[in-house]
Amino acid sequence: MGLYQVTIAITLGIYLILTMGLNIITGYTGQVSLGHAAFFGAGAYASAILSVRYGLPFWGALPLAVVATALMGAVLGTVSTRLREDSLAITTIGVNFVVVSVFKYSSFFGGALGIGNIRYPSLFGRVLTKPEYLLVVAACVALGMWFDRRLVKSWLGLALRAVGQDEAAAQSLGVDSPRFKIIAFIIGTAYAGAAGSLYAHFMTFISPQDFGFPVSISIISMAVFGGLGTLRGAILGSCALGLAPEVFRPLVDYRNLMYGALLLLMMRFQPQGLIGDGSPLWERLRSLIAGGSTTSRVGEGGARHESRR
Repeated sequence: MGLYQVTIAITLGIYLILTMGLNIITGYTGQVSLGHAAFFGAGAYASAILSVRYGLPFWGALPLAVVATALMGAVLGTVSTRLREDSLAITTIGVNFVVVSVFKYSSFFGGALGIGNIRYPSLFGRVLTKPEYLLVVAACVALGMWFDRRLVKSWLGLALRAVGQDEAAAQSLGVDSPRFKIIAFIIGTAYAGAAGSLYAHFMTFISPQDFGFPVSISIISMAVFGGLGTLRGAILGSCALGLAPEVFRPLVDYRNLMYGALLLLMMRFQPQGLIGDGSPLWERLRSLIAGGSTTSRVGEGGARHESRR
């Protein structure tokens, strides 16, 4: 694999972590968040400041950036308990603009020039190569997937899904929905913090425009395109739309326009996404898989019957 392919793979991994985090907030818990790039930026800036100004290595800055971003998510989660869908969506957009403005106009965050000279990760005194950094990103992606699967199968995952499907019904059954909304924001923004830290140390330079509202639209487009509420949808959406600018290079200047149009079309005609629960494509794939399994079992049964004879 060449360095170009490695760079693309690292970028896709970061997008996937971001999409998995948003999927927990919006897909599982039903909390519309249109400002996820703010938390991506918070993780990146936290990690950059810890590394550049306080000399902390990547391995120490990463977990601290995750904790800092999760705390920020807890604040937004607390606010979300007082807001309904449309109000929450507008609030999260506002949070994105406010956070980017703070980065842009505050000298502490480097102002419009951003923060440079962020140290590339090293291990045992040796700076990692790009392929080695890809392994670090892949390990973070694998950890994120593992946690997602554990979450879905746990009582916490059931509670989050109950709140997402029908909050009033969940509350009538004793589910403390405000508490679980806050937990969803904490977990989802922690994913964004990890992605931000990985991004900052990979790029070694960050600026406010890296985390603007168009980035939030890209992330929600990935989640919706693949299928909100499913891990497979997050994987497909982040890979497909993450690769699209490389495949359709002549249209790269219109990327945000295409993401916005795609988001509108999917929400209008295919809200389940390409392979989300209940989507025609996923149902067809499931029937094909089930049909293949049935045929295989029938074939095995027939073979056993023939052997007895």
